[in-house]
Amino acid sequence: MTTAPTARRRARTTASLVSLGALLATSATVLTAAPATAAETLLSQGKTATASSTEGAAYSASAAVDGDLTGTRWASRWSDDQWLQVDLGARADISRVVLNWEGAYGKAYAIQLSDNGTDWRTAGSVTAGDDGTDELAVSGTGRYVRLQGITRATGYGYSLWEFRVYGDGGTTQPGPGGAVRVTGSQGNWQLTVGGQPYTVKGLTWGPSMADAPRHMPDLRSMGVNTVRTWGTDASSKPLLDAAAAQGLKVVNGFWLQPGGGPGSGGCVNYVTDTAYKNTMLTEFAKWVDTYKSHPATLMWNVGNESVLGLQNCYGGTELEAQRNAYTAFVNDVARRIHSIDPDHPVTSTDAWTGAWPYYKRNAPDLDLYSMNSYGDVCNVQRDWQQGGYTKPYIITEGGPAGEWEVPNDANGVPDEPTDVQKADGYTKAWNCVTGHRGVALGATLFHYGLEHDFGGVWFNLIPDGLKRLSYYAVKKAYTGSTAGDNTPPVITNMTVSPASAAPAGREFTVRADIRDPDGDPVTPKIYLSGNYANGDKRLVDAQYRSLGNGTFAVTAPEKLGVWKVYVQAEDGRGNAGIETKSVKVVAPPVSGTNIALNRPATASSSQASYGDCPCPASNAVDGNPGTRWASDWSDPQWIQVDLGSTRSFNRLQLVWDPAYAKSYEVQVSDNGTTWRTIHTTTTGNGDIDTIETGATARYVKLQLTARGTGWGYSLHEFGVYA
Repeated sequence: MTTAPTARRRARTTASLVSLGALLATSATVLTAAPATAAETLLSQGKTATASSTEGAAYSASAAVDGDLTGTRWASRWSDDQWLQVDLGARADISRVVLNWEGAYGKAYAIQLSDNGTDWRTAGSVTAGDDGTDELAVSGTGRYVRLQGITRATGYGYSLWEFRVYGDGGTTQPGPGGAVRVTGSQGNWQLTVGGQPYTVKGLTWGPSMADAPRHMPDLRSMGVNTVRTWGTDASSKPLLDAAAAQGLKVVNGFWLQPGGGPGSGGCVNYVTDTAYKNTMLTEFAKWVDTYKSHPATLMWNVGNESVLGLQNCYGGTELEAQRNAYTAFVNDVARRIHSIDPDHPVTSTDAWTGAWPYYKRNAPDLDLYSMNSYGDVCNVQRDWQQGGYTKPYIITEGGPAGEWEVPNDANGVPDEPTDVQKADGYTKAWNCVTGHRGVALGATLFHYGLEHDFGGVWFNLIPDGLKRLSYYAVKKAYTGSTAGDNTPPVITNMTVSPASAAPAGREFTVRADIRDPDGDPVTPKIYLSGNYANGDKRLVDAQYRSLGNGTFAVTAPEKLGVWKVYVQAEDGRGNAGIETKSVKVVAPPVSGTNIALNRPATASSSQASYGDCPCPASNAVDGNPGTRWASDWSDPQWIQVDLGSTRSFNRLQLVWDPAYAKSYEVQVSDNGTTWRTIHTTTTGNGDIDTIETGATARYVKLQLTARGTGWGYSLHEFGVYA
């Protein structure tokens, strides 16, 4: 909202009311100016709030019930017919409603009650609102309480710092509490909390534990009732406390090596390493005892993808022995947890259903299984049925297809799904979970994270705090509706040209169709990631210029390889659409003839065997950017090429590997013995050096005096052009 007058006028203890005649006559509720009773309780704070619209992500409905009277607020679109409602969680006796208006207040509005969120009873109305605080006495019952705006007092929308509903707390349930059980029988299970059915509608947790109070109201507004963590220790308390304050539960994780599946570190010998296992048992028991009575604790989750991850440490029969020993240890942990805390289930997560036979054989004390599954999530039901399993499960990570599940694009890297496809992936995942009735007890989808990097853009619902289409897909899955929400820009038909031959340091073209469903002005941005080129997962600002009509001229990096290009469109309301394609950066063309191509080359040293080596000097003049010369790891070194006869040239192009030269000289010779220097630098950066200098000579040499890294010197190409 453009700043509306925010100076607070005097608070009032009553509001001007008008009877709604027949409507009130048929209702058991009346609206009066009677004083509040001493026994009433604040029922609305931290409960789920929804609205007909919001002015932006910073003004969500949940801000009106978060207890902050001056820092956060709900604000609607700028039209009259808007509403805000709060779900008290259960039917309650309502005694008072307090509206703390911001400068954009309601001149005329109604207060309504409902038992089901659909059929509303209007208790009364205000026709002459005058800003400040409206305190309305109400006598009636309902689970839902709604402010129905009729007429605005300003040109803005409606805006409330806080919407407080008071009444008899004895009839309300602030959130499920009590013992958590897996109940039922084969194929007909359910999770219960305090005896009440509980379906896990969750997200994995990404922000810091200390930031939980800031994010939990947003999770609640999405319909999330559970968050999942991977580790539990002293830092977990702020998360648990914030979750409990919003009526959410936590799947408390415990990390075991080698967690995280392929590529994750830490190899433990579960057959012989008794010390590690005893240490973990003691550590886990400590935190179970600490948090077993915390109202946010839902269950304990032991390990993450370790059955899969053990393949990084062992093979053959030893791998089988380790997987059996690992799952037997998980069972030991489950037994220890049950001895300390009999009131919360224990599960264990892995990455593919091939892990379940090990749990079935070795971990009978688990109450349920857990699975991380993305693009393949809809096959989990089939595998469970074919495996003859006798325990239910939850999906502890899920969402759109991951890097490991999608085909490669024309540049040979995983083809990342579009924003629309990712949103559909969450919808599909949730439908498949809920479709396995009586067995799948819910999911904690991946991922409520803030990172704005390669992985963050692939999976995070709120990278850099910006809400994606996937955010709203999860909200719709969990609440059934996103009506009234302002949603992100949608990017389609993104192209990069030339996609497989963008010259380093020069411009290439990016084009995309960008539209905003709400008609908001959109600001596009362009980012690059070198994840596939140099392992840097960060998103860095690209150098670009707009050509109009969704077309941009982007300057390619100097570093060769496949890069990701990101178009990010922001609507100024806390939402963003992000689309990405790959671009292959190649050496820029050099005019003339490479007279060093396939000529004899020699060097001070070359690596015989390391990684992709042998890497002889001849690799630098073979015209193949996929091969390289690599020296020993010491200074100085040299490489030279014999042109075969005295030749004239006017430029050189050096295509460096990451092991580059910071300082070097270009020298020439007529006889290979007596050298003269034609170029010197002390500021090499390891990308592509195009050296505009000429000479007439038979031999050309690079005298390399200072390395740019701890490795040696390495060149993909050493070109000399006539």
